[in-house]
Formats: sequence, C-alpha cells, structure tokens
Amino acid sequence: MKQTLRIVLASFLTTAAIIKAAPALAEPVSANVNVSVVSTADLDLSTDKGRRQLDQRLVIAAREVCGAASDADLAGKNQVRRCRDEVLIRAHERRAGVLAGEPIAVTAAR
Repeated sequence: MKQTLRIVLASFLTTAAIIKAAPALAEPVSANVNVSVVSTADLDLSTDKGRRQLDQRLVIAAREVCGAASDADLAGKNQVRRCRDEVLIRAHERRAGVLAGEPIAVTAAR
C-alpha cells in the first residue's frame, strides 16, 4: 500500500512539475505579421501602364495585410487607414529600387 501511494504521489508531482514548466519552455509569443507578396514579373515597369498596375497591386496588398475594421469602430477604422498609409509608403520606397521580375513583399504587424 505504501509503495502504491509513493508511486501515485511521485506521478502526481512529476505531472504537476511538467505542467507548471510547460509555459516556461514554450516559444515566446511573436507579433502577428501579415505578408503579401506582389509579383512584378508580368509587368513592364518602364511604362506608365506597368507602374499603374503595380500601384493597384500594392493598394490591394495593403488592404490584405492591414485588414478591415467594423463601420462602428472609428478608432479601428483610423488604425487601419494609418496601417495602409504606412504600408504603401514602405512599398513605394521599395518599388523605386525594384527591377522588373522581382517581387515586393508588403508587410504589416497587427
């Protein structure tokens, strides 16, 4: 009987220690980053039409990575608008140096 109690108690303490230590062993929580890759391979960026098409793709990618807010959430709407503005600024900075055929990664932390 004593041996059974020792085994049960040891099992209980071992299980409790593992459960208690699990959060400490887990990976740290990282920021949620959304990414959209905009392809430029099929665009001729030397023409106005190609640059306009790229701009349209960048706007769509900014919408994808920043998401949307409810119409009732004015603060959320403003946050989404700021996110899109910041994403487009960074994307246009990258666009200036991109060569035709290289994709542009559009990212936003949410």
